[in-house]
Amino acid sequence: MRAFLLAAMAAMMTFAASAVAQAQDRYQTQRVVYHINSPGGEGDGYYRASMRNVQNHINAVGAENLELAVVMHGNGIGLVANAVENTELQTVIASLKGQGVSFLVCANTLSGRGIDYATQLYDVWEADIVPSGVAELSHLQAQGYTYIHP
Repeated sequence: MRAFLLAAMAAMMTFAASAVAQAQDRYQTQRVVYHINSPGGEGDGYYRASMRNVQNHINAVGAENLELAVVMHGNGIGLVANAVENTELQTVIASLKGQGVSFLVCANTLSGRGIDYATQLYDVWEADIVPSGVAELSHLQAQGYTYIHP
């Protein structure tokens, strides 16, 4: 029985390694922008699902083959606002940043809602703030980024 389990585990690991190799052979370098502008919903479900999409994208293409930005404006700012107290969101954001993902925040939203990025948002720096979220989306698309709205 033990030999069977070991053989099954080895087969699963071989299949997983093969799937990763096929994905890396299939996909070329990509530039992608994820657009986040919806509220998180019950328990930040939308934000968690969106960040899971980002991680799945990285897993398929490989971080070394991907330039990925997350642009937040309007209600989407809740991703980094809720992360101030939500350690699960903090962990996800930190992990994605560690894989090269940029998180960009709309200055219009900050100004219009009276949000102080330094104290009210998780891990947002001056360099992360763009003048306009929607203009940034257009700017990135003009540079060849593929637009995704989860």
